[in-house]
Amino acid sequence: MSTTQSERLRELLEPLVTSQGLDLEEIAVDSVGRKRVLRVVVDSDTGADLDRIADVSRALSAKLDETDAMGEGEYTLEVGTPGAERALTEHRHYVRATDRLVKFQLHEGGELVARILDVDDDGLDVEVPGVKGRRATARRLAFADIDRARVQVEFGRKDKKDMKEEEEA
Repeated sequence: MSTTQSERLRELLEPLVTSQGLDLEEIAVDSVGRKRVLRVVVDSDTGADLDRIADVSRALSAKLDETDAMGEGEYTLEVGTPGAERALTEHRHYVRATDRLVKFQLHEGGELVARILDVDDDGLDVEVPGVKGRRATARRLAFADIDRARVQVEFGRKDKKDMKEEEEA
């Protein structure tokens, strides 16, 4: 997909996504055999449920049908949310990942797995889990120190509500 087509699609679709209370995270056009697939990734601070995704999908489909942004050939429109192990590339992504475990690749060459506790304009306050019975430690990461960051999937983690119920019992 050419940069100009990507920019044109973003300019065309972003206002519709925003009007639905969502952020346009990504646009990609892929060829699958003879067909093309337009993948649109949306998200919001409160998440995007199936109803919101269906609404924005209908709005995008109608807009694409009335323009030639995708050209004459057939294509399939897929609208979804970022995956469970999403890459964090924008400030809002870090805010949305608060209380999540994240794997950081640092510019200095190291790797760090930590839970995001707080996000401000300059960086993050994180908690590095303790190993072998040791306590977790707090650490500050500046955005400038982070090369890449990706949310990690956690199985069996108790959320704050579960922990509070256990304490009260």
